[in-house]
Amino acid sequence: MSRESEDLSAPVPERLPLEPFIERYWDHVRIARGLSRNTLLAYQRDVATFQHYLRDQQVSDVREMSPPLLAGFLDHLHRSGLASSSRARALAAVRSLFRFLKQEGMIAANPTVSLRSTSGARRLPKTLSPEEVARLLDLPSRPLPEDHRDRAMVEVLYAAGVRVSELVSLRVDQCNLDVGYVGITGKGDKQRVVPIGRPAIEALQAYLLVARPALLKQRSSRFVFVSRRGTPLTRQAFWKLLRVRAHRAGIARIPSPHMLRHSFATHLLQRGADLRSVQ
Repeated sequence: MSRESEDLSAPVPERLPLEPFIERYWDHVRIARGLSRNTLLAYQRDVATFQHYLRDQQVSDVREMSPPLLAGFLDHLHRSGLASSSRARALAAVRSLFRFLKQEGMIAANPTVSLRSTSGARRLPKTLSPEEVARLLDLPSRPLPEDHRDRAMVEVLYAAGVRVSELVSLRVDQCNLDVGYVGITGKGDKQRVVPIGRPAIEALQAYLLVARPALLKQRSSRFVFVSRRGTPLTRQAFWKLLRVRAHRAGIARIPSPHMLRHSFATHLLQRGADLRSVQ
């Protein structure tokens, strides 16, 4: 038999399974891309999900990867109920993997190039209408110190547009009600001064003068909003009290503190405020 006939009868190259290349890919990601630990862990989960999908599709050769197959993976994530942001991150992880395979010469073309991100249409945050906010703020007072505290918290949250974590960590020494502002400690311990309007000032003054001492019962606390045990209120406790107040106000939608914060920003813009100032 001639050498040419031997070449013609040579066996087809063995399959190229994805798994042996995964560890090399993680080494590449850790060294070359410098991703944070959290991002790396998220990518690892996404790639593991992709591997499970390939096994279910009985695909074991990286050369069988195609845009339709990968589009099917994104559709699988969508049908599983994954949020659009999580689907976009999964696509980013798979794209990164295939860029590596292409750079290493393991595949001739990157099949993810033609795929479009699923995060293009970001949903706008939900907000309450001005009428709903008015009903929430104008609830008749009840003869309980907690009710005055809760009203003051909702007033300050809406008036200042602060995060709920910033609200519950507000200290007495950060309140200057004569001038009309509160000092806020934000992310990364960054300090900022936020003005508040007359309704919030009056609600906060009434709470500090009468309701807060009734809750503390001669105990001391540096935090503004406290429970009957004298401890600062938690984010979870505020979410619950906001839900109760919304029910009392006849608001069908259950608002979150984040929704109230976005309502503050939206209503400012609707009233002609400058976008950069709101930001």
